[in-house]
Amino acid sequence: MKNDSKMMNGDESLKLITEMIQKTRSNIKQGSFHLLFWGWLILFCSLAEFLLTYFSDFKYPYLVWMLTLPGLIVSLIYGYRTGRKQLVHTYADKLNMWTWYAFIAAMIIVFTLLSDRLNDVLPFILLLAGYATFMSGIIIRFKPLIFGGISFWVFAVIAYFTEPMVAQILFSVAIITGYLIPGYLLRKSK
Repeated sequence: MKNDSKMMNGDESLKLITEMIQKTRSNIKQGSFHLLFWGWLILFCSLAEFLLTYFSDFKYPYLVWMLTLPGLIVSLIYGYRTGRKQLVHTYADKLNMWTWYAFIAAMIIVFTLLSDRLNDVLPFILLLAGYATFMSGIIIRFKPLIFGGISFWVFAVIAYFTEPMVAQILFSVAIITGYLIPGYLLRKSK
């Protein structure tokens, strides 16, 4: 049996790798929807909880986070539909997807372990969001996402050493610098 595959030289290999990175970047650019959708949803929930906690008599301000459940459904449906339309799924696409799935799993574990100390959760959420955002930036070689991840880490450290009221405000600012700004820059990029 004859082997029809041919060996690639260095230039051909580099060209193939570059094409795959560009395809992944294009796929993820279309996926800027997730950064923007979750950025705005989390920002809304965060600010709503802050306002309800400190400026109202509402007993359960954390209930606004229940809006993330329908958000999860919207995100999954969008991801499923756009994934079916993509002709090429690169290894980097899958790596990026699994990075965010790991982020969700880690968040669930953090909420479960720290459910009795919810004020302590914010820095850890920022830490985990920073990791997933940073890794997405590395995978697609997009510096604003890398800087967005780093900004999450900076805000995580600051939030850890502040009082809960300030930590909640910092959380909202971190969402803007970590998700929204990189999300809009990714959508706008070539």
